Amino acid sequence: MADPMAFVTTPRLQRARRPVRSRVSDSREVYQPRALLPIISGQAERCMDCGLPFCHQACPLGNLVPEWNRLVSAADWRDAARRLCATNNFPEFTGRLCPAPCESACVLGIDGDPVTIKNVELAIADHAWEYGYEAPRPPGRGTGRRVAVVGSGPAGLAAAQQLTRVGHAVTVYERADRLGGLLRYGIPDFRLEKHRLDRRLDQLRAEGTVFHTGVTVGEDLSADELRERSDAVVIAVGATDWRELPLPGRALPGIHQAMEYLPLANRVVAGDLAASPVSAGGRRVVVIGGGDTAADCVGTAVRQHAREIRQVDINARPPAERSAAEPWPVHARVYRETTSHEEAAGTDGGAGDDDVRTFAATTVGFGADATGRVGGVELAAAEPGTRRPVPGTARVLPADLVLLALGFNGPERDSALVRQLGLALDPHGRLARDAAFASPVPGVFVAGDAGRGQSLIVWAIAEGRSAAAAVHRYLTGSDELPAPLGAADRAITAEDP
Repeated sequence: MADPMAFVTTPRLQRARRPVRSRVSDSREVYQPRALLPIISGQAERCMDCGLPFCHQACPLGNLVPEWNRLVSAADWRDAARRLCATNNFPEFTGRLCPAPCESACVLGIDGDPVTIKNVELAIADHAWEYGYEAPRPPGRGTGRRVAVVGSGPAGLAAAQQLTRVGHAVTVYERADRLGGLLRYGIPDFRLEKHRLDRRLDQLRAEGTVFHTGVTVGEDLSADELRERSDAVVIAVGATDWRELPLPGRALPGIHQAMEYLPLANRVVAGDLAASPVSAGGRRVVVIGGGDTAADCVGTAVRQHAREIRQVDINARPPAERSAAEPWPVHARVYRETTSHEEAAGTDGGAGDDDVRTFAATTVGFGADATGRVGGVELAAAEPGTRRPVPGTARVLPADLVLLALGFNGPERDSALVRQLGLALDPHGRLARDAAFASPVPGVFVAGDAGRGQSLIVWAIAEGRSAAAAVHRYLTGSDELPAPLGAADRAITAEDP
């Protein structure tokens, strides 16, 4: 460590955000475009390089956090990028989208502020792209084996890249018109600008991965044809079966699922649509749900100039500090204000409040306005630990647009793909698989949310990598994995610091 006492002398500093007024006027990422490397190096110095680093255990990818913190503190960005990319195919995504369970497990967090691991990771990732460390790494030779990957979200892309780099001929099938899954159409640009996704896809193509969009396996391409073309198949279709809210008034016009609303907004930003047919502009918006997708709806509604915004969360407001029931190193449920909530506090719905969220409230129905559209959301206080309404607490939130962000059950269970492959579902509605990611169908593997259930992007990447290793073992009997170091080590630029 450059300064062994930095964890005492250096305060924790978070990445700087753009001013609210500036960022809500566009769809660019909310953070300042470039981190100041000396500041990041100073934050990395706060890492104590623990003998038993719990951040490893907390990270589904097993990121070598103390190693790349030490390298960044010494301004060795090249080697830091090598260490980071040894375990994480897409650190520019996780550095922006992951909730950082590694920080919750940082030893410094026992009685102080943890290392800003996520910010250091993102700085390394962006630096690697800027200075050419992320050059394509095509395999030296092919294995002669063909692998099909169904789905191009983070799990599918991670599996495809790992398998391509080890020499298999990989073809990815995506039913949407563009690649990326939820990264493309579910995550707003203010959290992940899509040129970063396109850049990574170009890298995969240069390495040899083949992509086909607009192909629904089971309809446009039968499962039998897919298996005839492939020696192994990875199913990475995600968890797209959204949860419903079957209450009185649900069928009223103006009530939409979040994943009906967000993709349209993303298509407007991409230039596919001049305007979204489901816009929050001038409307009183109520978002039902308490997770990241709900926050994304809030931030999108702000940018569409909603008149009012209110978010309803059935859970009680979390405590400011971790509770005794969630001790270190658990990723505790504590009160967090997202950038979207910070922005929405300036709307009429948030005026006078410290938050636009209504906690511990359960939805009991929807009311109509004079035109027959939704006009209000009927709420009641929720009994602690249940969804039952407390008698005598009913009230109505005015609403012209209601967005349901209640999460997902699992993959679409009655899809032609599931039927034709003969895939089974587990008791939770996920695609059944064993500990080695293999489905009961020989040669068919399941990765990501399709088998795990709704989860984090970091878990999707980890599962894609693990499923790729299982496929490689199935095809070759070898445990060999793509070498963590490759063309990136030779990509030296004149400007490299």
